[in-house]
Amino acid sequence: MTSPIISINNLKKSFGQLSVLKDVSLEVNKAEVVALLGPSGSGKSTLLRCLNLLTVPDGGSIQINDNTMTFTNGKHSKLPKDKALAQFRANTGMVFQQFNLFPHMSVLRNVMEGPVTVKKMPKAQAEALALKLLGKVGLADRADYYPDMLSGGQKQRVAIARALAMEPAVMLFDEATSALDPELVGEVLGVMKSLASEGMTMILVTHEIAFAREVADKVVFMRDGVVVEAGPPSIVIDNPKCDATRSFLSHFYGNNA
Repeated sequence: MTSPIISINNLKKSFGQLSVLKDVSLEVNKAEVVALLGPSGSGKSTLLRCLNLLTVPDGGSIQINDNTMTFTNGKHSKLPKDKALAQFRANTGMVFQQFNLFPHMSVLRNVMEGPVTVKKMPKAQAEALALKLLGKVGLADRADYYPDMLSGGQKQRVAIARALAMEPAVMLFDEATSALDPELVGEVLGVMKSLASEGMTMILVTHEIAFAREVADKVVFMRDGVVVEAGPPSIVIDNPKCDATRSFLSHFYGNNA
């Protein structure tokens, strides 16, 4: 039995009086695709942000590969020192709802920037890696373009290539298609599906239920800061055990979710 690549134990997070994560535990195996479903405010995005310490948990622990962070100080939890923080964050690549590209840099430079600045990769090596990844997301012919010359779907694909350039162990997607026009969603989901087929470990927050059913190995339904149920899509999506899950899915597929 191989140990999980991610182990989340008893994670807690509050913002003031609002408890957003309540004792959340979850394991993710290497090459597994995990889809987080649930209504707005259920804690899904906060959980993702905790995984790369954009949000600092109030309690519990997170282990990714051989790096473990334990949080025991409640509201006084603080980020680790810069070197330890950078080492921990290097495990994860995150793709946000908004693309967060540098507008003054070309597509190629956007993808190169992390390896050159953070990993001190030689520019020629970083350029070759960036061109390879732009080819992977179908944008090799847009390397010299600037972000304002791209569609939303193209920008998000550049954002995926930029995250992959850091060679993370895990890719995190926070509603990666929610800011896109409907006709552009498919091109981004296609890249994500390709990554999954190549064995990339992925955790994605999504409302694309059909995509989650097709691609995810495990579906986790969250509500009010807790994991309500988790399991394969054939159980959680097609035959949910909990009333809360059935109610949520009924908004997407009627009563036959």
